[in-house]
Amino acid sequence: MSLQYEGLVHRLGDEINTDVILPGRYLALRRPEELGRHCLEGLDPGFAGRVRPGDILAVGRNFGCGSSREHAVIALKAAGIAAIVAHSAARIFFRNAINLGLPVILCPEAAAALREGALARVSLPGSLTAPLVVQDGREWQGAPLGSEVEAILAAGGLVPRVRQTLAA
Repeated sequence: MSLQYEGLVHRLGDEINTDVILPGRYLALRRPEELGRHCLEGLDPGFAGRVRPGDILAVGRNFGCGSSREHAVIALKAAGIAAIVAHSAARIFFRNAINLGLPVILCPEAAAALREGALARVSLPGSLTAPLVVQDGREWQGAPLGSEVEAILAAGGLVPRVRQTLAA
């Protein structure tokens, strides 16, 4: 497996909870693109309009805390976020993101250093090699993801991974 994501960096701070990522009033929406249009609107009303497919989100501590709603991950993906570089992430948000095929790279140094609006690259080289975050010639190694997490991301999420495993 070797996955690579390249896009502009968007920054958020600490303790961004799932209710902020996608407010509860939108939970009845079913289409991902509808959820994406409302992503982070209470915190940053222009966020969904600025994000382009492939962009990278740099976040602070405890990203995705709060309720366990998968809608928050779906909204981020639908808005165009391809990868998240975090100081730390809430455990259930991390698993929801991985299960839905959105990589969350735990790397406090990169999360703090990535510049807003500048191009960055996140590489998941596979073979249990730590993820690499690159911007402006600087490189940071993220925490290793583990073989099954890598396989889930390579398949595009948990459901495709299970289908892949059952078909083998």
